[in-house]
Amino acid sequence: MFKKVTTEQYPEVPKVTKPRYHGRHVLNRHPDGLEKCVGCELCAWACPADAIYVEGGTNTDEQRFSPGERYGAVYQINYLRCIFCGLCIEACPTRSLTMSNDFELADDNRGDLIYTKEQLMAPLLPGMEQPPHPMRLGDDEKDYYLRVPVEETPRG
Repeated sequence: MFKKVTTEQYPEVPKVTKPRYHGRHVLNRHPDGLEKCVGCELCAWACPADAIYVEGGTNTDEQRFSPGERYGAVYQINYLRCIFCGLCIEACPTRSLTMSNDFELADDNRGDLIYTKEQLMAPLLPGMEQPPHPMRLGDDEKDYYLRVPVEETPRG
């Protein structure tokens, strides 16, 4: 209360956010690169600002984007409407949707503030493969979610 006021040079010295800060949304991936989003649309239903649009699609054996039978084919978040309340995060059953600490979302074009699935997806880490590809961690969905490794079959 009786401290000297200090000026922070914001663009030159980036602001450090708290660990639980609600920033830009991120769609997470499984360790092999498949998407965690199953296209259930619960995040869109939970959003009080109607800022999320999700269209579910069906996985096939040839085109697999997530380990389940469905995936989020279209995923958009309108940051012109989003109030960063985090209700979408709480509604997500697969923990696919989380919020990062990124807060610099300003733009001079309103259309650029509607983020698509490609902009929201977490980057591929080493060892991940770009979907669509078959499941790598187990024989069925239960093994996949429990992260049971596939046993190598001897080649001869």
